[in-house]
Amino acid sequence: MPIILVVLALIIFVLIGTPLFTIIGSIALIGFSQEGIDTAAIMVELYRLADQPVLLAIPLFTVAGYFLAESKSPQRTVALAQSIVGWMPGGLAIVVLITCAIFTAFTGGSGVTIVALGGLVFPILLSEKYSEKFSLGLVTTSGSLGLLFPPSLPIILYGTFAGVSVDALFKAGIIPGIILVLVIALYGIQQGTKSHVPRHPFDWKKMFSALRASAWEIPLPFFIIGGIYGGYFTATEAAAVTAFYVFVVEVFIYRDLKFSTDVPRVMKESMVLVGAILMILGSAMGLTSYLIDQQVPQKLFAYISAVVESKVLFLVLLNLFLIVIGMMMEIFSAIVVVPLIVPVAMQYGVDPIHLGIIFLANLEIAYLMPPVGLNLFMASFRFNKSIGEVAFATLPFIAVLIVALILITYVPHLSLWLVQ
Repeated sequence: MPIILVVLALIIFVLIGTPLFTIIGSIALIGFSQEGIDTAAIMVELYRLADQPVLLAIPLFTVAGYFLAESKSPQRTVALAQSIVGWMPGGLAIVVLITCAIFTAFTGGSGVTIVALGGLVFPILLSEKYSEKFSLGLVTTSGSLGLLFPPSLPIILYGTFAGVSVDALFKAGIIPGIILVLVIALYGIQQGTKSHVPRHPFDWKKMFSALRASAWEIPLPFFIIGGIYGGYFTATEAAAVTAFYVFVVEVFIYRDLKFSTDVPRVMKESMVLVGAILMILGSAMGLTSYLIDQQVPQKLFAYISAVVESKVLFLVLLNLFLIVIGMMMEIFSAIVVVPLIVPVAMQYGVDPIHLGIIFLANLEIAYLMPPVGLNLFMASFRFNKSIGEVAFATLPFIAVLIVALILITYVPHLSLWLVQ
């Protein structure tokens, strides 16, 4: 079959909503067949994927995140953050940022955060006299701000495909992640001051009450980050401990979830997501094997290097490319480009760990952009707003995040400081 017909067929399949893993797998199958290579090469890649110990972290962290999202943990976290920073100008905006970042880190996707927390924090923002436009933009933006914090699933996936230590990536994402949250927090403070949003006096009694209510959940992020950063356990070991700890706390201590009904339901829902991720990963690794066999990364570098000589210009083009990819694909599908860009970036002297942080930071921003920005659709569905309204509300946040992205891109020490 002529290659042009194959390409047109695949484009049609994409447009009619065919699952992406079938498209990726089809490209790999067609490519190997055209080269006369046994398609069992794809199965070899699937076996190699299953043989990686870090793969165990994906279902364990996912189920832990779902347990937290389905419990009353979001309400407790909001109450705690409000009691600590509610006195500040823009304090509630910071509360939303912190809460959403934590839950995005644990659930691995902004969609869950916007759906689970949006209905809780959006009315609170409006009741505190924040404008609807700012509130909508803040919740939509906050949905993806935790992707650089442990135990983010996209970090694990990038490490798997790039052949980079996941533990090192967890450390590398902390400072850039804080920078992204900080610039939005500063914007929130500015808007809170400008809109004369009422501030709540600090109340020690209220804070201690919130601390007692969240006493079992507060140690969790510190435990994961401190354990990995201190070298006490690996990402996989942290995932196992986290899943067990969250299960015990939410089911037997807080009793937010019923063992007989809620636990099986939440586990089923979380494993549906894991199954989708694994299908995409398996197909993507098969395609990666074909691309490497055809020396596509080397050819791509030869083409780019003939046009782009400067590392600075390469990074500009890389950011634009990744934002376009993120606008058209959700993050688990976008991971397929990692094997292509890593060898090329290394030729320009870009550290693969730093590249991972750039990769994820770009996708966080791309989630907010049409035509297929995931956060736009999730917020539109959750708050019953048009895509245009949501997109317009996020524009100031995108501008602020791009400033932070430039800083993260051109100051690699921010990503590599904790790793070295």
